[in-house]
Amino acid sequence: MPLQKYIFRPGVNKEGTDYSNEGGWFNSNFVRFRKGLPEKIGGWAKATLSTYLGTARGLHAWVDTGLTKYLGVGTTLKYYVKLGDNFNDITPIRATTTNGITFAATDGSSTITATDSSHGANPNDFVTLSGAVSLGGVITADVLNQEYEIVSTPSVNTFTFIAKDTNGTAVAANSSDSGNGGSGADAAYQINTGLDVYVEGSGWGAGTWGAGTFGSVSPIGSSSQLRLWSHDNFGEDLVMNPRGGGIYYWDESSGVTQRAVALSDLSGANLAPTVALQVLVSDVDRHVLCFGADPINSSNVRTSASDPLLIAWSDQENVTQWEPLATNTAGSLRLSAGSSIIGAIRARQETLVWTDTSLYSMTFIGQPFTFGVNLVNEGVGLIGPNAAVNSPKGVFWMDKKGFYTYNGSLGDIPCTVQNYVFSDLNEGQSFQTFGFLNKEFDEVGWFYCSGTSTVIDKYVVYNYEEGSWVIGELTRSAWIDEGIFNSPMATYTDTSTGTSYLYNHETGNDADGSPMDNVFIESSDFDLGEGEEFQSIRRIIPDIKFTGSGGTDQTVNMVLKTRNFPAESLSTSSTNACTSSTSKIDTRLRARQAVLRIESDDDNSEGVRLGVGFRVGATRMDVQTNGRR
Repeated sequence: MPLQKYIFRPGVNKEGTDYSNEGGWFNSNFVRFRKGLPEKIGGWAKATLSTYLGTARGLHAWVDTGLTKYLGVGTTLKYYVKLGDNFNDITPIRATTTNGITFAATDGSSTITATDSSHGANPNDFVTLSGAVSLGGVITADVLNQEYEIVSTPSVNTFTFIAKDTNGTAVAANSSDSGNGGSGADAAYQINTGLDVYVEGSGWGAGTWGAGTFGSVSPIGSSSQLRLWSHDNFGEDLVMNPRGGGIYYWDESSGVTQRAVALSDLSGANLAPTVALQVLVSDVDRHVLCFGADPINSSNVRTSASDPLLIAWSDQENVTQWEPLATNTAGSLRLSAGSSIIGAIRARQETLVWTDTSLYSMTFIGQPFTFGVNLVNEGVGLIGPNAAVNSPKGVFWMDKKGFYTYNGSLGDIPCTVQNYVFSDLNEGQSFQTFGFLNKEFDEVGWFYCSGTSTVIDKYVVYNYEEGSWVIGELTRSAWIDEGIFNSPMATYTDTSTGTSYLYNHETGNDADGSPMDNVFIESSDFDLGEGEEFQSIRRIIPDIKFTGSGGTDQTVNMVLKTRNFPAESLSTSSTNACTSSTSKIDTRLRARQAVLRIESDDDNSEGVRLGVGFRVGATRMDVQTNGRR
């Protein structure tokens, strides 16, 4: 009999059973489809050896008029501006104390107790101490006068930290460290940190329905919420906001050694919001938009309490003027559908705004109203503040039950892995979901927490040109597509060490110098012959193009799994190494159904596995009838 050719439909389909999807692919990891054919994705490598503190939840890149490239990195603990290879801490200061802090030490312990009346700090907050003198022993002035992460807050007037030398090594006090208590040191407290994991009952909307009066301060502060950052450029400068917290401004001309300051503290600031859920600078018309801002009350002051449906904006081209006057374009409006704004994104000549139940289109219309909103759809929300992606083909997003697109009109995206994703989604951590664009390959995707995981561990990707889907496993907390930088960038935190890195993606074929583990594409069941009689598979003619940097040493495994009935378990019947010089693979298999799997070599020889890149074409097999029993 002639060789039989097996070409599978592009994309992964897990909506049916293995057998019902005959002729298609059923599972994948680290594989994409391009021109209908599966291939291994690009690798990643550290963008810099420098690390940062916390889990990154937002990235924003821009360039100044001098062509200096910046990357804003908002984490659960800090806000950084990356310049060159360095992450520069520009986290705003919340409060300062002058000549008011004293210290107490215990012999043999590294734990120092600091006393400062009504310090307002929380565990994991950061404080920079200065002006302290030695406690009399090894806890010297150099030890005390540093930045410290607060370990605990035993009371509203005390906090503890672990003493360290200038190299970061813990220092245990001795019996001489008991004397003067530091003689009244100074302190600069950074803004309160937020949560790394969403906690049920936290965030805006927590508490019983109707609790508190309208405009009253929420009992849940920004430090009690999952820390998410929004940020945007106002010219060369940066406007940023930790969700549920204040709005801050960083002046690029001041340099990366200067911290961001509260927007309301800028010179000339007039009725600037003091709290928001998200900030954005509108396209073309150049207004700063604050979503979930605090309203202006009857006394003409901001209430300091978020109205989760209120959108406030500044005067055009004026970041400091927020009082609505007949002589400017500042103003506000309140959405009517939903209970809270979840997220917003710039689209083509409009801003899309999602509440928990609806989608609005917000456009610039000029004076006297400045902006107008139209309800696009009621019933479609956004699963998390970072789950919307703007692409060349429109805006794509993920809500709690499906995937959608908007390009002047709303449409749902047929998804061949929808049940797989949403049945496995950890809904309690849905706010961590991060949407991303990989424009070079016509892809949008989403990183999400699966099962009971409280850390992002899986992804789903849609090719909007070819209409195909793939799935996989990867831990990335934030992503930014190539633009002013030459490749996409993503962030990763090693939970075992707490170390956080920034990676360049789509570079090389490996995982930061190591083999990329568990790379595979696996087909659904396909009948051998008509599926009635047993068939013998005598040989396989592979069609694999190696595209990596590993030269002739590149190897993948071609695996055939077989069974006789759909209800039977698959058995791995044949695993064969395939290289660029492999012309055929001899086999001795007998079955009614088979599954084809192509995977990176899983042996322990890293020299073989490094630099592997591959693309799968049309596999042919020598299949012959072999009886019914």
